[in-house]
Amino acid sequence: MSKVNSAAMSVILATPDRYETIRKTIACLRAQTARDRLEVVIVAPCARQLGLDQSEMEEFAQFRVAEIGSIESIGAANAAGIRQATAPIVALGEDHSFPAPDWAEALIEAHQANWAAVGPAVRNANPNSTISWADFLIAYGPWMECVSGGPVQHLPGHNSSYKRSILLEYGPGLETMLEAESVLHWDLNNKGYRLYLEPRAKISHLNFGVISSWLPAQYHSGRMFAAIRARQWSRAKRLLYTCSAPLIPAIRFCRILRQMHQYRSKLHLRVLAMLILGLSVSALGEMAGYGVGEGDSRKNLARFEFHRIRHIGRRPT
Repeated sequence: MSKVNSAAMSVILATPDRYETIRKTIACLRAQTARDRLEVVIVAPCARQLGLDQSEMEEFAQFRVAEIGSIESIGAANAAGIRQATAPIVALGEDHSFPAPDWAEALIEAHQANWAAVGPAVRNANPNSTISWADFLIAYGPWMECVSGGPVQHLPGHNSSYKRSILLEYGPGLETMLEAESVLHWDLNNKGYRLYLEPRAKISHLNFGVISSWLPAQYHSGRMFAAIRARQWSRAKRLLYTCSAPLIPAIRFCRILRQMHQYRSKLHLRVLAMLILGLSVSALGEMAGYGVGEGDSRKNLARFEFHRIRHIGRRPT
C-alpha cells in the first residue's frame, strides 16, 4: 500500500461506505502540485467493501486504509486516521470540500514555521443558493478567499492542517476535540501554540442548500459545540451560558456584518433573513448543549457530514 516513506503531509479522508463517496476529493488531491509528497489515509468501515480504485492512488507518496467499523462520529473517524498517519503534518479533508491544485504545497510550506495549525481560505462551491450563502457565512465567513493571511485564534473546522505530534498529545480526548474544532483551537492558543491562516491554500466547500437538512445540522452543531466547550465548567457557569443563549444570534449576526463590511461585500435581504433563522436555531442547540449536554448530536451530525450532494438542492454548475 505504500512506496518509500517520503510523505510530508497526510490527508485524512473519511467515507461511511464506499470509495465513490470521496472520489471527487481524491481527484482534487491527484491534481495537487505536491501530490508526490502526500500520504492519503482513507478512513472507512471496511477495506474489503470499500471498492478502492488503487490506480488512482499511484501518484501519491503512499496511501493506507484505516478500518474502524461503522462511522457514527466524524471526530472519531478523523482521530483514527490521524493515529494511523505517518507524516509530520496531517490535513483534514471532506467528501464535499475540494482543494485547489496548490493547496497542499501552500500548507506544507507554511508548516515550516512554528505553527501548530495552518488553515486555508474558503470559497463557496454552490453560490447560487440563499441557504448555501447563509450556511457558508455562519461556518466559514471569517476565512473567505478574500481574507488576509496571518496569525489567528481559530481556523476552518474539518478543513485545516496540524502538526500531528501536537494532536496526539490529546490522547483519548482527541475524538471529542475534533468534533468542535473551535474549542480545540482555543485550547491550543491557551497552551501557547500558534495558528496561521494561509490564503494561498484555497478550498471550495459545498454547503447545505435545503432547509430541511440545514436547520437540523445547525441545531446539532450548536449543541455539540456548547457541550464540548462546557464539559469542565461548573454548574453555575453552565447555567449562566444557558440563560444567555438568546443573545448569541445577535452577537454572531453583528460579527458577520462586520466581516462583510471588511470584505466590502453586501448581503441580499433573503440571505440576511436566513442568517437570522440559522443563527437562532444554532443558539437553541447551544442552549441545550450548555444545559443538558450533547445528547445524540454527535451521531446526528455524522449523518450530515457525508453525501453533501444530497443536501444542496439544485446541483452546482
